[in-house]
Amino acid sequence: MNLLSAKNLSHSFDYELFSDVSLELNRNESIAIIGISGSGKSTLLHLLSTLLKPKSGSVEILGEDILTMKKKRLAMLRRNELGLVFQSHYLFRGFTAYENLEVSEILAQEAIEEELLMRLNIQHCMEQKVTELSGGQQQRVSIARVLTKKPTIIFADEPTGNLDNVTAHEVMELFFEYIQKHQAGMVLVTHDEKLAHMCQRVYRLEDRELVSIK
Repeated sequence: MNLLSAKNLSHSFDYELFSDVSLELNRNESIAIIGISGSGKSTLLHLLSTLLKPKSGSVEILGEDILTMKKKRLAMLRRNELGLVFQSHYLFRGFTAYENLEVSEILAQEAIEEELLMRLNIQHCMEQKVTELSGGQQQRVSIARVLTKKPTIIFADEPTGNLDNVTAHEVMELFFEYIQKHQAGMVLVTHDEKLAHMCQRVYRLEDRELVSIK
């Protein structure tokens, strides 16, 4: 089943970033987008994940056109179906790690899984304030918060940027297991080509075009 369909996307700021970009994501599928800094890969992810509106083109998520979607429906889509992981973790700084996860638990009405905490090796720091955690721990809490809400599509922008190589690969394997278990999909943006090639399909954004390389 098709989860995401983007057609003929174009976007620009002071200059054109890319044009006529099309992409599809199906259930149980992972896609990586790589490219040099400034190529527009993060902007493309923001268009696909509803955070930005394209200058032209269309984006459909679960068969619905997000550009014509009413605000209430779009808010529900973001809340229930989409999971966004960024290199900047955006945790609630006054909360403990566990309280951050509880936000997702309450909003999505999904239980926090002990196994998930153990896989991310954060079970021992749940009662600590976010500001007391290392950058890597904060990133793993952020990933746990997203996965706790059980999203249908994961949008990940450099999600392992604060992690060492071993932990980064473990996190990627966790994402892949999640996708298969929950019939979900993932769009990953990264500068790390080794991580990118762990995904089923890989694209490079260059010269304002999205080129398939795997």
